[in-house]
Amino acid sequence: MSARHKPAAPVPAEVPRHIAIIMDGNGRWAKRRLMPRVAGHRKGVEALRGMIRACAERGVAHLTVFAFSSENWRRPPEEVTLLMDLFMRALENEVARLHQNHIRFRVVGDLSGFSERIQTLIRDAEARTRDNTRLTLTVAANYGGRWDVVQAVKKLMRSGVSPDAVTEASLAGQLSLADLPEPDLFIRTGGEQRISNFLLWQLAYTELYFTDTLWPDFDSDALDAAIASYQRRERRFGRTSEQVQNTSGVDE
Repeated sequence: MSARHKPAAPVPAEVPRHIAIIMDGNGRWAKRRLMPRVAGHRKGVEALRGMIRACAERGVAHLTVFAFSSENWRRPPEEVTLLMDLFMRALENEVARLHQNHIRFRVVGDLSGFSERIQTLIRDAEARTRDNTRLTLTVAANYGGRWDVVQAVKKLMRSGVSPDAVTEASLAGQLSLADLPEPDLFIRTGGEQRISNFLLWQLAYTELYFTDTLWPDFDSDALDAAIASYQRRERRFGRTSEQVQNTSGVDE
């Protein structure tokens, strides 16, 4: 993007508190360069490192990324093996950097599908960074939005809640991201325009932003363009424009 068309830096007060991203396009990025798909995934890790830094610099409080869906196990076995190895190496090599930058790290999803080594690395990383407050990075791994709702229902049933006592609030309180605000802005790179079973409950009123940019090329300028699009939108949450204008300045 040229300097002439570079979006203005977001105003801190208008920056979304919580951004959720589907990091799509690693494989196509590599294919266009006649490289193996794993090279694209490695480049994607670099892009995520830059995105964490960019979000922290802009005052975003929460960044949630879709790293590996419950459907991704259907990919060719060799690619799944490489992805698991890349995930393990990222846990081994990146957590110290996150901690030094006061980033809290967490993983949501069905962790039982991962090796004992990966599960141990996740637990250690979460414990090490638990008290960091600059930015919360949540990685959704072996995660699906439908799985999330089902596991929340199961928790309610195990707690003995009667069907008549189930409410939206009680169910939301059992979801994987129950302790975080719902995403303000959802970004999907790579040109696809769907949410692919990601945060189905939490994205009900989230502003959606789709871009053709492949994930390895999604940088701080691209993030600023997404935030600028978000800032131009009127978030009504079921109300009319007149109601929103009359309550401007009130925390929504």
